[in-house]
Amino acid sequence: MTIETKEILNSDRAAFLEMAEQYYRDLNPAFVPHDDWKQHYFEKILNNPRIFARWITRDGARAGFILFGLEDHRFLPRLTGVVYELYVRPEFRRMGIARRCAIEAIRELESHSPSKIQLEVSFDNTKAAEFWKSLGFHLVSQRYVRSEVQG
Repeated sequence: MTIETKEILNSDRAAFLEMAEQYYRDLNPAFVPHDDWKQHYFEKILNNPRIFARWITRDGARAGFILFGLEDHRFLPRLTGVVYELYVRPEFRRMGIARRCAIEAIRELESHSPSKIQLEVSFDNTKAAEFWKSLGFHLVSQRYVRSEVQG
């Protein structure tokens, strides 16, 4: 079994958006991409040189994707590593693919000497939380979101 990560290219737009939409639907079955998501999501990722977008392949087949990158600390002269998304299609799960790719991304982020590496996990995604805990991450905060902003 050969597992590799390969750069996602501009020519991969349609395939990436299709897989990303499935990923978000797996997280939330009610997910429907809005027009701004369709028009800008892919471009904002690929046009940011500090975001690394990679296909995950197993024996040449696209098994998923990982998005990770670097951000400036909001208030300090520090760099933060971030794992934005890690998705492995259901038929490729339980094979160690996510672990291998996560470790590879963490190593690449660490090569840039960030002060920390962070990520978010949806509150009800206990499998993902356990996965990331097994890689040395721990819960440090909770994020609250108000979806309906009054104008």
